[in-house]
Amino acid sequence: MSQPPRSKSGVPITDELAEQLADEAQAGYQLTPTKRVGRTSLGGTAGTSPRVNFRVTGALQARAQARADREGKTVSEIAREALEEYVK
Repeated sequence: MSQPPRSKSGVPITDELAEQLADEAQAGYQLTPTKRVGRTSLGGTAGTSPRVNFRVTGALQARAQARADREGKTVSEIAREALEEYVK
């Protein structure tokens, strides 16, 4: 007998699970969040904070993580501090 398919997280998708999921889908899903999700704005007011993404070398990421660990911060925090200092 072949193995049942698995979900992305590795859970076997049995006939029972497939039926349960189908029943949930037929009942409908709440697509509108009932409360605000996500992190609060960095500016301290309602809204969102712009996201800045950029790529770095593995060595730079490792040095940034080491510094963040030493200072008890996240890499995002030290990156914001560095960018703030640079654009002064």
